[in-house]
Amino acid sequence: MALTQIIVLAIVQGITEFLPISSSGHLILVPWVAGWADQGLMLDVAVHLGTLGAVTIYFWRDIFSMATGLLRLLRGRRDPGARLAGQVLVGTIPVLVGGYLFDLYLGDAVRSLEVIAWATLGFGILLYVSDFMSMTVKRIDHSSYLDVIIIGLAQVLALIPGTSRSGITITAARFLGFERSEAARFSMLLSIPTIAASGLWLGLKLYKADEVEMTQGVVTAAGLSFVTAILSIAALMAWLNRSSFTPFVIYRVVLGVVLLAFAYGWI
Repeated sequence: MALTQIIVLAIVQGITEFLPISSSGHLILVPWVAGWADQGLMLDVAVHLGTLGAVTIYFWRDIFSMATGLLRLLRGRRDPGARLAGQVLVGTIPVLVGGYLFDLYLGDAVRSLEVIAWATLGFGILLYVSDFMSMTVKRIDHSSYLDVIIIGLAQVLALIPGTSRSGITITAARFLGFERSEAARFSMLLSIPTIAASGLWLGLKLYKADEVEMTQGVVTAAGLSFVTAILSIAALMAWLNRSSFTPFVIYRVVLGVVLLAFAYGWI
């Protein structure tokens, strides 16, 4: 694989993983537009590791709080950190089950331009509706396990390319009344076990196929996706402290319309 392809895909993954615009959709679209061959599982694992490292470091305080909270829980003491850890785990269960069934029965069947186009457009509009028709009063500390289950079930829809894992979980959280920054924060905390499980699943596929190979390109991809993901998370959280999700909605609507035009031969 050419170094240019590795660099572009790593940067695209890092930028889009945590923005509500769909990383999976972009990783399918970019090679299609550029005329590149499929990047392969090894690169997918590398960029997943990079983005996982980024979100883990950015939210290290929450992770530390969850870890120490679980230790206190083992000693019989209730702790907000343990509660948050439990909510993240409960919210992850639906996508783990859904992801296994999706891979078993559908696989690449939905990786079409039409599916990506409609998901990009439709779920982008849904994000706009949730952002401007919902209250902005709830923080993660106020969330119930029912809230978490609803957000977790919504995350299953992200298995459809173009939906956006962060986008659909943020949409669900906004409908439930979460503040914008808190919706994004919980979405990213929820991404940690999800990305880890996805990377492990891809890694097991590589191991079974005996294709595990640590090359310079793999290391480059992991490093670039890590750096760009850190910058992307920081930029998003700073933006949400003073504004809305509208720029992402506009981007998704424009991209969705253009993709539909290509998919149905309008242009």
